[in-house]
Amino acid sequence: MGEFCACALVRGNRRRNNVLRAQAQNAEMIPHSSHWGAFSAERVDGALIVRPHPDDPNPSPLLRNIPASLSHPARIASPVVRRGWLADGPGPDDRRGRDEFVQVSWDEVLDRLAAELRRVYDEHGPRAVYGGSYGWASAGRFHHAQGQLHRFLALAGGYTRSVNTYSGGAAEVLLPHVLGPFDSVTRSVVTWDQLAAHTDTVLAFGGMALKNSTVGAGGVSRHVERDAMRAAKARGTEFVLVGPLRADLSEDVDALWLPIEPGTDTALMLGLAHTLLVDGLHDRAFLHTHTAGWPEFEAYLQDKDAAWASAICGVPAADIRRLARTIARGRTLITVSQSLQRAEHGEQPVWAGLALAAMLGQIGLPGGGFVYGLGSLAHYGRPRNAVPVPTMVRTVNPVRDFIPVARVADMLLHPGEPYEYNGEHRTYPDTKLVYWCGGNPFHHHQDLNRLRRAVARVDTFVVHEPAWTATARHADVVLPATVTLEREDIGAGGTDPLVVAMRRAADPFGEARDDYAIFSGLAARLGFTDGFTEGRTAREWLEHLWLRTQKALAGKGFPAPDFDEFWAAGEWRLPSGPDDGGVLASFRTDPEGRPLHTPSGRIEIGSATIAGFGYDDCPGHPAWLEPTEAPDERHPLRLVANQPATRLHSQLDFGATSAAAKVRGREVVRVHPDDAAARGILDGDVVRLHNDRGACLAAARITDDVRRGVVQLPTGAWYSPLDPDDPTALCVHGNPNVLTRDVGSSRLAQGCTGQLTVVQLSRWEGKVPPVRAHEPPTVRTTA
Repeated sequence: MGEFCACALVRGNRRRNNVLRAQAQNAEMIPHSSHWGAFSAERVDGALIVRPHPDDPNPSPLLRNIPASLSHPARIASPVVRRGWLADGPGPDDRRGRDEFVQVSWDEVLDRLAAELRRVYDEHGPRAVYGGSYGWASAGRFHHAQGQLHRFLALAGGYTRSVNTYSGGAAEVLLPHVLGPFDSVTRSVVTWDQLAAHTDTVLAFGGMALKNSTVGAGGVSRHVERDAMRAAKARGTEFVLVGPLRADLSEDVDALWLPIEPGTDTALMLGLAHTLLVDGLHDRAFLHTHTAGWPEFEAYLQDKDAAWASAICGVPAADIRRLARTIARGRTLITVSQSLQRAEHGEQPVWAGLALAAMLGQIGLPGGGFVYGLGSLAHYGRPRNAVPVPTMVRTVNPVRDFIPVARVADMLLHPGEPYEYNGEHRTYPDTKLVYWCGGNPFHHHQDLNRLRRAVARVDTFVVHEPAWTATARHADVVLPATVTLEREDIGAGGTDPLVVAMRRAADPFGEARDDYAIFSGLAARLGFTDGFTEGRTAREWLEHLWLRTQKALAGKGFPAPDFDEFWAAGEWRLPSGPDDGGVLASFRTDPEGRPLHTPSGRIEIGSATIAGFGYDDCPGHPAWLEPTEAPDERHPLRLVANQPATRLHSQLDFGATSAAAKVRGREVVRVHPDDAAARGILDGDVVRLHNDRGACLAAARITDDVRRGVVQLPTGAWYSPLDPDDPTALCVHGNPNVLTRDVGSSRLAQGCTGQLTVVQLSRWEGKVPPVRAHEPPTVRTTA
């Protein structure tokens, strides 16, 4: 098998290299990659042309955003320092976000920043330094912004770090308790190939939106999701979409749409489980041999019948019973999207979906059972590569303190105060310096007016940024960073076999430098150059990282090109590992010999560990918990603040695809016709969304693809307050995170709850203010 695979890989790599060489005869094609797709770039009459990889059957429209990245007016051309910080020195300052900036030289800014780092470490210790959260910055594995930041701060003396993600924080904490280590029980246990070949019914809670599966960390060479769903449908698979937005499942599959009340998926799951129970359709043998905690959950289900669930979720009881009987026939796959757990009590739909699948007894079967996140990200649903991709090894951080990633404003506003997380009693550190690199908290955090108050409390806020995002505008020290096309790197993901030589396509904009060069300059001033660089240039680091993959290929008997051969080819395809269902399949066949890595070694429908924490907002088994924020007379509409279809988070918001989807430069909110008519709103009107936390403007799109009583406004429009001096200012661009709540999912995970909130909607009657989100702030050349 290995010899056959090796020969096939040789032929495949040669064919692709021939294609690249043929393209190069006609134009200077430069291989490159992004989180949303591999591509080639070329210069034609001074303009950058981006072409999708020829092997990609469904290239992402987000590629059209890339050309604007090189020279848009929003690019930051030189190092700058906020005037107040430069004049008055470090310290809390509510002028952040409204102060002007002063241009300085690289030598001056690095000298000043190195001195401030020394001061904070000497006076307050490493716990007082917060090393950003996370972000998607680049598909390149060396110029991975967070990796560079964390390596630098670890060598500088340590830092307070974050754990988990905004995207999946609740599930990332829950699943290790009840199913096993997160990555091993999510990414590759059910693949798109399995779904296309084996699945009879897909019950998709929250959907499997193609806009989400466009994106995968490290890059995507082939977007296979649409074709896999089409193949499954052609074979006879039935798709059921549970969610308030019709677009959350491809129209190609003609799904049955159950437009559920947002945030009530757990109630529907319990109603389905009750029907399985009373009809005797559950797999008693599987529950006995493969699960723990079933008796407690069975007792809880007794009064959670379809009528009870219907009153909460809005799906007729008869439809709930009918659906339960459908999923008990044939091979059924229950999927839970990341969006469902990005809400208050977000742990519950993930756990209840797992329990429902366990009752059907199909976990571990090809294309059946339960999978979290399939369709939420491109690197889910694919076999893992058989060899490791080139990545940096993380430097050990001597500081053990951390916060859950979505609790950053709490940390800044409440130093020294206690909080609970995953069974631990923890305390927020007193943060003096925040260093952000490769992320944009003024995109992904909630309640932005509260975040503005939080960042005003630190002594120094440092940002590396290519463009003038709201995060850069609120910083004290802004260091211009290159974009991926302005540097060399290696694009690679753990479940995508194509490794891309990301060759440089343009000179750096203005005085921009890559993060490695910036941190190398700081390390020299702080006395640990050799520890940070290990004597290597950026190109020599790429050669070093490739060596690990080359050795792994050779060790398994596969073609193993050296770095020069790989770089000349422009790409190399790695062998894929087996598509065998992973740990869940082996556990299914041998529950005693190959137990899961949970406390019981089984699927934990009930968890004694979680029960022992005593959390009333996350009990010891899946449960319906009433939300603490619900629509009322003042705020009668549910807002779904989901991921955008036209950009990755807020990246390249000024790009062509993102800009084309706006109306008069403003983000679009989708409104049901009945809700629009009741407010006198017409299609294209500028409307105001508001609640007690804030307000924003957006352009109305009237559609029956959203449930009545629901409005949908995607995240990612750059925060643009009408009056920066007003701490509760109206965002004129349409950023929903001025409206969302900054509270944890529960005391278990403290995950992000930004998916859902409540609002009122009204037609904007005044003069429509301009959107200036992509215009740079005032920068002076002298202080």
